[in-house]
Amino acid sequence: MGADWQNYQEQAAAFFRSLGMDAKTDVTVQGIRTTHDVDVLVKSRHVGFDVTWIVECKCWQNPVNKLHVLALREIVADTGADRGILLSERGFQIGAKEAAALTNVHLQSLAESEAAASSEVIAMRLAELNDRTQNCRFLYWDLPKSLRIQYNLRPDGGASGYSGDVVIKLVENTLLKAFRSVYPFEVDYLSRAIAPRNFPEALSSPEHVLAYLEPLIVELEGKLLTCVAALPAGHLLRLNASSDMQRID
Repeated sequence: MGADWQNYQEQAAAFFRSLGMDAKTDVTVQGIRTTHDVDVLVKSRHVGFDVTWIVECKCWQNPVNKLHVLALREIVADTGADRGILLSERGFQIGAKEAAALTNVHLQSLAESEAAASSEVIAMRLAELNDRTQNCRFLYWDLPKSLRIQYNLRPDGGASGYSGDVVIKLVENTLLKAFRSVYPFEVDYLSRAIAPRNFPEALSSPEHVLAYLEPLIVELEGKLLTCVAALPAGHLLRLNASSDMQRID
């Protein structure tokens, strides 16, 4: 049984790695109140914006019960992880499903995940990309205009050049179409007019959307964090659990 459980862990980690994510097994994670031993720790690393998932693997003969869902919810809350995923090939009791409903804990089987060819994970990544874009919007407009110009977040006056506002609008407009899940779709005229060079006129899949949009947000996050580091004395930043950054005068 021990070997089966370890193999299940390794298969889960390999699945997340196949999606381009960093996955490690048997990791001890420091929480606010205590440390936690987790089966698989999954991360997507971005400039200053790490996304963390905690995955618990239940290689059992019986469906998982409510207590294990509640335990994972506590670990996610204590560590500040973005979501928890409970994997079981034997299913979940009704109480477990009820305990996970409307929370950031997801119940699924590894077999179903692999058969779905990562569509659920891709959907989560699109949702998280949307969250990161909104974080960028809030921070962009909260920074002083002079610093945005100085740190190449927007052009000065009528000059041409990089614009964080343009990038945010492009990503937002494209994600709106992506969330409708009708592929392929054309990038609308306004978005094409403001898009960086080599941005395609049409996008054929969620993976295609991520491939083009995520680098734009990674670049913008890097520029924003560089600008944040240069804020004058008296401007403080608050970083909350969902990675929102806001300036407090």
